Parts: sequence; C-alpha cells; structure tokens
Amino acid sequence: MKGVSTPAPAPSAPEPGTTSETTGDDTARPKRQPDPLRGSRTSGFWVVVLLLIVVLLLLAVFILQNTQDVQVSFFGWDGRAPLAATLLLAAVAGALVVAAAGALRILQLRRRVKRERRAS
Repeated sequence: MKGVSTPAPAPSAPEPGTTSETTGDDTARPKRQPDPLRGSRTSGFWVVVLLLIVVLLLLAVFILQNTQDVQVSFFGWDGRAPLAATLLLAAVAGALVVAAAGALRILQLRRRVKRERRAS
C-alpha cells in the first residue's frame, strides 16, 4: 500500500529506578539512580580481609608441613633453622627489596611532577 505510513511508536515509560533528564536538544534520556548495593570501600576492605585469611591459612599449612631443620649459610653466618622459617624470611626479604625499588620510583616521579609544576 503506497502512501500509508505507520504511526510512530509511543514513547516508552522510563525503567523503574530511572528518572527522565532533559538535555539541551530537548530530548529526554533516562538517568539511572545510583545503585544502593554498588561496591564501596567497605566491601573492598572485606574482600581483602577474606583474601588475607585464606593466605594466612595456606601459610599456616605450609609452616606445619615444613618443620624439619635445614643448614643455612649467609655471608659467613652458618646455622640451622626450620625450613619454613628460612623460606619465609627469604620471601620477606625479597618483598622488601621490591617495595624499596617501588618506593624509590614513586619518589622519583613525585619529584619530577613537582619540578614540572614549578616550571609552568
């Protein structure tokens, strides 16, 4: 059928939890209300706490299964220590080296930003 046009669809009602917002071009767009169950700092904190509990449980199992003494030599120091304690100390020392390198890099970048702010 030539010349017959179909009617334009009626504007739909906004979804529950949304409001209508008018922009400069007079078109209404639904605006979402903030989700009351969205993630927050507190929920992130609890996720971290739960992950730390799991890590501590795994660490406790590791320590309990590796109680035999081993010979340790380090820069002229010789002695015997439990295997788990030796490995944990080595891991902590490695983490401290990585943290020191990261801290130095952060300080370097902060100094550069301060210098560039003063120059401009």
